[in-house]
Amino acid sequence: MSRQTNRETDAERVVWQLLRAAGYRYRIHCPVPVMPRRKIDIASTRAKLAVLIGGCFWHGCPEHATRPKANAEWWREEFDCNMEPDRETNAQLLSEGWTVLRF
Repeated sequence: MSRQTNRETDAERVVWQLLRAAGYRYRIHCPVPVMPRRKIDIASTRAKLAVLIGGCFWHGCPEHATRPKANAEWWREEFDCNMEPDRETNAQLLSEGWTVLRF
C-alpha cells in the first residue's frame, strides 16, 4: 500500500497533456476551499472547475470496480470509508459554486 501513488498518476498526466495541448490553464493539487487537507487533482480556479481523478477499484466506480469475494463484508466497509470523503469533497465544492467532474 505504501507504494501506491496518489499524486501524478498516469491518468492525471494524460489529462494534463490534453488540457495543455488544448491551451487551457490549470493548477494541479490545489487545496479544496475550507478543507486544506484535501486536494483537487486539476483545478481551474477562474472557472471554478474541479477535476478529480480516482482509481475505479478504490473509489467504487459503478462501471469498472470489482468487489473481492473473500472477506466481502470487510471490503464493503473499506470501500464505504474510501467513498465518504469523496462525497464530502463534492458537497463542499458544489456549495462553494464549483463544477465537479470526477473520473
